[in-house]
Amino acid sequence: MAERSRRGVGRNGRQGTRSAGRDWSRRGVVPMPARVWVDGRLVAADEPQLRVDDRGFQLGDGVFETLRARRGVVIELTEHVARLRESASALRIGLSMSDEDLANGIAELLAAEELDSPGDDAQPVGDAALRITVSRGAIARRGLLPDGLDSINPTVVIQAWPYAPPPPAVLARGVTAITAAVRRDPGSPLAGVKSTSRADYVYTRLEAEAAGVDDALFLTLDGRLSEGTTSNVFAIRSERLSTPGRDAAILAGTTRTWLLATAESLGFRPDEADMRPEDLVEADEAFLSSSVAGIVPLVRLDGRPVGDGRPGAATLRLREARESWIDECSRVGRRAIVREVET
Repeated sequence: MAERSRRGVGRNGRQGTRSAGRDWSRRGVVPMPARVWVDGRLVAADEPQLRVDDRGFQLGDGVFETLRARRGVVIELTEHVARLRESASALRIGLSMSDEDLANGIAELLAAEELDSPGDDAQPVGDAALRITVSRGAIARRGLLPDGLDSINPTVVIQAWPYAPPPPAVLARGVTAITAAVRRDPGSPLAGVKSTSRADYVYTRLEAEAAGVDDALFLTLDGRLSEGTTSNVFAIRSERLSTPGRDAAILAGTTRTWLLATAESLGFRPDEADMRPEDLVEADEAFLSSSVAGIVPLVRLDGRPVGDGRPGAATLRLREARESWIDECSRVGRRAIVREVET
């Protein structure tokens, strides 16, 4: 967690809105950040900060993680940073910044954006969505692997937004999906890399939008179920909680890991399995999981209802358990931060 004393920097009043649309993850009016953290400095979010020859801009040559923070405590920070480093290592991006530096950068940004409140009568609990982006850096030379590439410093950016959960109406109706035209290759060495090169994902979300649904699910080359554009996928059948295994070209999310580790204590039998689209529509319930949106019911796939076509009680119980766990982690983490500041 981000364990650093808080400096009340405050906002400068520059706020905007995010457009609302059919995509359930676009949730209406959300204040835009006033500041971002770039290479160790807080800077204005609405001013240029990156060079035009940055490899992240030119080639999508970078990696990233999205996280949730509550009360100024970053949920599963250790796991996210470890995965960020694994992705960077796979692309041979030299991320020399320490875990402590990243944690301090997050803490500084949350304080500046006033998103770290412990919650009291005067101010609601600070709740934030975060993104850490690491590009290979800027180099004036052209080409995929120009001379001097190993000597440049990565660009590290941290962004924070007020967290807006899926609206109650979305949780009440659930989300719908199609199977994507783009296929995932389990044999690809990039299958588990969270790269900033997201053309496949953007194309697939556009495909879902054109079909009038909320998301699309990737299949592997041989037709097995893989994952959503920003989520892992689960099916519930009786007491069995099933999700595609790592050999299905998935990015194993932290919420997925938590669900598999916690399932038995919640009355489920966890199962990493080879799954087909039919396994979802024939299940009692299904849902999507991610670190920011949490657990969201999936009620229809390719026009066919999942179960009875409505969000299931087990899915909503799992969502409540996860959100309660996040809240408890933030309370415990906040007390640790207060003790550190007091000493």
